[in-house]
Amino acid sequence: MKQRVLFVCLGNICRSPAAEAMFRMLVASKGYADRFVIDSAGTYGGHSGERSDVRMRRAAAARGIEMTHLARQVRQEDFERFDYIIAMDDNNYESLFRLAPNREAGRRIYRFREFLRNHPDWSYVPDPYYEGHEGFELVLDLLEDGCQALLEECLKGDDSLR
Repeated sequence: MKQRVLFVCLGNICRSPAAEAMFRMLVASKGYADRFVIDSAGTYGGHSGERSDVRMRRAAAARGIEMTHLARQVRQEDFERFDYIIAMDDNNYESLFRLAPNREAGRRIYRFREFLRNHPDWSYVPDPYYEGHEGFELVLDLLEDGCQALLEECLKGDDSLR
């Protein structure tokens, strides 16, 4: 059975597609690519169909991460399709709960900060959209930390992946 992970931010052009690409690369490097479904979406649909922010693509590419995702908005079927729906910050976490069709779906929603191990001072992944280069680098540092811990969590929860 595949593990299904959806990363969510506001516009799906910076944080969540970077998390998707980073997690996809991490999973592939461990030989588990065929055991996961990985996607990202936004709670806001204004960027639907657009490529990720060029600044995030450049920062990710400098780390060997290719971002090819086209932005999309969260859909109702996502709540049934994904095992982990991971919000980058509290605003998107709360939006996801408002969108969730039932309590069972709500139990699949997590804050990305729950997976941060090496950045205890961060309670969310900040939106780098209005920041300089350092903001994008910080986001990638946080995502790298959390994606590793998320993979460990997924491995723990699925005997077939060990």
